[in-house]
Amino acid sequence: MDVDVPTSLGPSRLVVDAADHPRAVLWLGHGAGGGIGAVDLAALARVLPQRGITVARYEQPWRVAGRRVAARPPSLDVAWRETAPVVAELAGGLPIVVGGRSAGARVACRTAGDVGAAGVVCLAFPLHPPGSPEKSRLEELLTPEIPVLVLQGERDTFGKAATLIAEVGARSNIRIVPVPGADHGMKVAAAAPLNARGVADLVTTSVADFVDGIV
Repeated sequence: MDVDVPTSLGPSRLVVDAADHPRAVLWLGHGAGGGIGAVDLAALARVLPQRGITVARYEQPWRVAGRRVAARPPSLDVAWRETAPVVAELAGGLPIVVGGRSAGARVACRTAGDVGAAGVVCLAFPLHPPGSPEKSRLEELLTPEIPVLVLQGERDTFGKAATLIAEVGARSNIRIVPVPGADHGMKVAAAAPLNARGVADLVTTSVADFVDGIV
């Protein structure tokens, strides 16, 4: 089901994969370099409704308009916040877990407190631009005070899983799950410990268990 959502920045869209008997809604944003068809977002939309979790993937206005360059972070936050009432209506009082991949994860972290989220799911959190570890975005990841799950590739050039674990330290509300052999797009080489299906299984199982733990 597609739901068109008007915002002050132009039309946006929710693509909803509904559970028959939902217990929660997972609201996911896409990255700056791709859309809601990303392998991890698509896997969650395909699998989680079978576990009672409705998945709503959100297309930002810049993406709906067909532009190739993402809007600036403040604009992403504006459209996301303006869409929150529509997601709340969709949830009908059920818990809402927010999240996304890469830039979408940053939006979810920055706005979690504003939209009444019960938890945050980060897929490939971009800790820093490739080759620029001094430009850290750690503060954004540490912003939510609610439970946070991060799935991070061991080969992610935006911040490897091991680096993220060291940076986060002892924050008890943040759980980081390394994805063996995966890069920023959750892709793995032929010799990696997990193949593409194994990565998808790890992502979907980890997120489903995380949501189960909240609801």
